[in-house]
Amino acid sequence: MQMSSSFPRQRIFDLIVGGCIFFVALTALAMLFYPGGTASDPTTRGYSFFMNFFSDLGRTQARNSQPNPIAAPMFFIALSGAGVVLIAFSIAFARLFTRPRLDRALAILGTLAGVLAGTCFIGIAFAPANLNSALHLQFVFGAFEAFTVATLLYFVVLVRAPTYPKRFAAVFGAFALLLLLYLGLLFFGPSLKTPEGVMIQVTGQKIIVYASIVSILIQSLGARGRIE
Repeated sequence: MQMSSSFPRQRIFDLIVGGCIFFVALTALAMLFYPGGTASDPTTRGYSFFMNFFSDLGRTQARNSQPNPIAAPMFFIALSGAGVVLIAFSIAFARLFTRPRLDRALAILGTLAGVLAGTCFIGIAFAPANLNSALHLQFVFGAFEAFTVATLLYFVVLVRAPTYPKRFAAVFGAFALLLLLYLGLLFFGPSLKTPEGVMIQVTGQKIIVYASIVSILIQSLGARGRIE
């Protein structure tokens, strides 16, 4: 494992940490301006943390049929930024692992998957669910499938790295398990036709999104500390 060019790469990880915090703050603010309506009940007012998806914030027209002129652009900026953050993290993180060749190859594959996931997250922002639901869902599935592959590959790399603290491998291992469970929820979970199904799907999404933020934060802080 070889590490070099410390200052620019430390700065990159600082920006990634800032981007994670920015996403949480901006989406929380957007929730305050969402007009209302959920997948199971269009008559509700405001944003319900356990009944509204994150993507509801990005709808140009809220589920209660009212315009959504404030929350939508906030969500667009937040999710596009999150996609850029994931792309930057994937590229910067892989550069920590250049030897041996197998680790380098696995890290590069992880980077490709991470870049694909980040691109899909940006795609979600550009395809509001109320304007193009099919494309929106394709980007959602693509994002989390690619993110799962990237996390599993980085987990293997960290397990193999002899001098990298194994607690960071454990973080990616736990996160990979959560991602696999969430994919199961996406493919086989309850329908959105009932309030109970909506709540389960929304809660699962909230868990995986915030777990993603925490995981990238921890890995970025750990990677920054490893750069001399």
